[in-house]
Amino acid sequence: MTETVGTPSMSHLERAASNFDSYKNKYRSISMARSDDGVLEVTLQTNGGPLQWSLLAHNELEDAFLQIGRDRDNEVVILTGVGDYFSGPAIKPGEHPNRNTMTPDAYDPIYFEGKHLLPNLLSIEAPIISAINGPAVRHAEIPLVSDIVLASDDTYFQDTAHFAGGMVPGDGMHIVMPLLMGMTRGRYFLMTGQKVDAAEAKSIGLVNEVLPKGEVLDRARALAQQLMLQPRLVRRYTRTVLTEDLRARLHGLLGYGLALEGLARMKG
Repeated sequence: MTETVGTPSMSHLERAASNFDSYKNKYRSISMARSDDGVLEVTLQTNGGPLQWSLLAHNELEDAFLQIGRDRDNEVVILTGVGDYFSGPAIKPGEHPNRNTMTPDAYDPIYFEGKHLLPNLLSIEAPIISAINGPAVRHAEIPLVSDIVLASDDTYFQDTAHFAGGMVPGDGMHIVMPLLMGMTRGRYFLMTGQKVDAAEAKSIGLVNEVLPKGEVLDRARALAQQLMLQPRLVRRYTRTVLTEDLRARLHGLLGYGLALEGLARMKG
């Protein structure tokens, strides 16, 4: 039997989609729960506590964002953490454990994941709300590229792992932070290890609202319900059009930054 040209078969649609049951319990660094109306809560964590950034988390987030984006039953995504901080631990100046340790073969999977992690996040067509529950001192760019960014009043942002830790900030920080903060402030932030507290982050446009710690997630849930009042395609296509510029920037600059970061991480 021939099929109408340009009309996908049901089997094609099934192959193209992800099923929530197939990935919701797949990851050690991520907990997920989805309400009946399709609001997905993604909690970054390590053993039930705050996220301890690692090569495992790097690997899992790249895949998780891909699966979330391919699951068209996800209507709105809330990205949050657990405990006293959003992401850590902080790296002491000049002491990143993976600097000057890499070979090309060892770096290759990191390079691959790094090329896809942020693009996979930005390719999620469901709107994303970040509920930042405390300090983000490792990969703060991940929650900051959300459509709506909420932060607890004890939050601060800092990049301890890259330049301050002895590495090139080439895996997206070099694009996202100067874009969000302004070129001069962004470069200063990356090259000095500057801490930006929640109040300053709001004043310069990194976050939309600063709330008491216990109110951030509830506010995110309320905003998710507000977004759900719009028609589905309005939500999805608004998210898509508002992220297109950043996705285009990543396409041109992310691989180059990762290559330079990797080159500076090679064994001497």
